Amino acid sequence: MSSAIVVPFDHQASAKSVAGVDPAKLWALTPSGGKPPKAGTARTFYNTPESKTTSVVSLGEGFASKPAEVKREIVRKAVGSAVKDLKGYDGVKDVAIDASLDPHAAAVAAHLALYKFTLKTSPPSPFDPNLKEPIPPKLQFSPIEASKEWDRGVIYAESQNLARTLMEYPANMMTPTLFTERVKQEFAGIPNVEIIVRDEAWAAEKGMNVFLSVTRGTSEPAKFLEIHYKGAADKNAQPLAFVGKGITFDTGGISLKPGAGMKLMRGDMGGAATVVSAALAIAKLQLPINLVVTTPLTENMPGPSATKPGDIIYAMNGKSVEVDNTDAEGRLVLSDAIYYTSTEYKPHTLIDVATLTGAMVIALGEVYSGVFASSDELWQQLYEAGQIEHDRMWRMPLDDEFGPQIHSSNADLQNTGGRPAGSATAALFLKPFVNGLEPKEGEPTIKWAHLDIAGSMEATRPSPYQDKGMTGRPVRALVEFTRRLANSA
Repeated sequence: MSSAIVVPFDHQASAKSVAGVDPAKLWALTPSGGKPPKAGTARTFYNTPESKTTSVVSLGEGFASKPAEVKREIVRKAVGSAVKDLKGYDGVKDVAIDASLDPHAAAVAAHLALYKFTLKTSPPSPFDPNLKEPIPPKLQFSPIEASKEWDRGVIYAESQNLARTLMEYPANMMTPTLFTERVKQEFAGIPNVEIIVRDEAWAAEKGMNVFLSVTRGTSEPAKFLEIHYKGAADKNAQPLAFVGKGITFDTGGISLKPGAGMKLMRGDMGGAATVVSAALAIAKLQLPINLVVTTPLTENMPGPSATKPGDIIYAMNGKSVEVDNTDAEGRLVLSDAIYYTSTEYKPHTLIDVATLTGAMVIALGEVYSGVFASSDELWQQLYEAGQIEHDRMWRMPLDDEFGPQIHSSNADLQNTGGRPAGSATAALFLKPFVNGLEPKEGEPTIKWAHLDIAGSMEATRPSPYQDKGMTGRPVRALVEFTRRLANSA
């Protein structure tokens, strides 16, 4: 096995030798055409100093003059392109990366670009659930100069990759039970963490009838997972809360989805996958904050006891809910989970994440995650975290004028309001379940944001550091948001 080095190259800057490699001299050996090539263009050389394979990767034109967030994304693209190039060569194992421009971004890009989910048996897949011993990654990365920023970037990327893995597994390999077992395995040995797995009997005692209505068509036992991380100096301080939609497979129930492309619905637990994975990064970094994560986990199947369109159920908060369409099940499981979390743990901020509506795919495609926020300050914090990590978000309207679409049935709420503004009516459905958001007297005691990731859950076009497939977004944005929030307290 040989070693390799990755060197991002700014064509307009005075080139410096990196670990004995002169990037300008190497680049001069290639046809350049005069103008610097597009950022991320990689050139790989052999038998360079110390017999290393060297990948020199362009930062494009005018790198030094670009804004900080743009430069950070260019570094990601450059390092990601080099890693994608190197992983195609047999024999290369250890890769040193010149991460001096942005260690965090370089680490994120390297580990995201290496990821490739497969269950093919030749060569053996590291994702094979029957493995007795883990298979090491094809490439091992290290920065030329060690730094805390690099180490932090590795944790961000590995946590996002966990979310990608949870979402990619087929539904027979990621049932509610298997999901909770994997989470317990991932958090084993991390200090200040408690994992609690609840069952359907517990949910029934709590009056989570709307959540349980989604479980009626499946033979797989539903679970309600809680993760408690107490990293603040005051372990009793108000927590931040994440709630994630955990539909491990969504057929649509009685309102059956079309068969074409239904296998994508293995990723309908993307909200649960991302909040759990973000919590893992937060706990590994030992951020000084208290965090509660809850995920209602179930399949949505058309069994003989399945909930039927037109059924009316009383939620945990006492409100009556008409199930107009059983394929709008995500807001049903979230509603009881949000109410339970906001009443039981009284967080100062609650963020729910869900692959919730096809309307969001139409609105924003796969570029942005949609955000409905009750607070301008909370929106700004999420926006800034998303910009820094290029895990971007776009604010959507949380407006009561959409209310008649879901308030005009025989119940307090109807779980769909028709095609118009489908994402907005879904968010509005969740709003009454956030305890403390609309008190009878005084100001709200909680800030709330609903993240609809139905579009950003999947990449259909590869990027330099993101192959096609489940994305694991918005893990990095949530971790960065929490890191900034914890450090500002």
